Amino acid sequence: MNENVKYNIIKKLVESNGNNQRAAIQINCTVRHINRMIKGYKEKGKDFFIHGNHGRNPVHALDNSIKQTIVNLYRTKYEGTNLTHFSELLEGFEGIKVSSNTIRSILLQEFILSPKAKHASKKTLQAKLKDMPKSTKSKKQAGIIQNSILVVEDTHPKRPRCAYFGEMLQMDASLHPSFSGKKSTPYSCR
Repeated sequence: MNENVKYNIIKKLVESNGNNQRAAIQINCTVRHINRMIKGYKEKGKDFFIHGNHGRNPVHALDNSIKQTIVNLYRTKYEGTNLTHFSELLEGFEGIKVSSNTIRSILLQEFILSPKAKHASKKTLQAKLKDMPKSTKSKKQAGIIQNSILVVEDTHPKRPRCAYFGEMLQMDASLHPSFSGKKSTPYSCR
């Protein structure tokens, strides 16, 4: 529940000398905890309801400088590697130990997909990028987004369909047991 909502309920309870049980039902806690909140409200006021970690970054969060280093290394030195291999290269050569999932989320914030990304991932990123120019305020930012859209479109272009039947031959050279019991490769074209 929101801190402001709890504050307003306890403030109203103290000012109007209301019912503790009704406040407990509204906040979804026990009457004993309501009494603790009343005591805290009387001692500290609104500051009692603000969590101690409010406004702090988590201890295990990555610095922005490390994130920028990862993005720059992927764009320059290790371009084209898949994300698992990239995380191994970062740990081995650069001394940065980060999981491949963390790398994926960092690169997605910069609109960079893995070379092994599936079609659905590319499609969702492309849709997100197409919606973004509407909300941008500068032409420079809109240009960067437009370039990202083009990169996503050209990642793996599909082969155009053949115009005529029989234009493309596909070979099959898989091993099959023959009548004599030996495995042979009967070459066949389709």
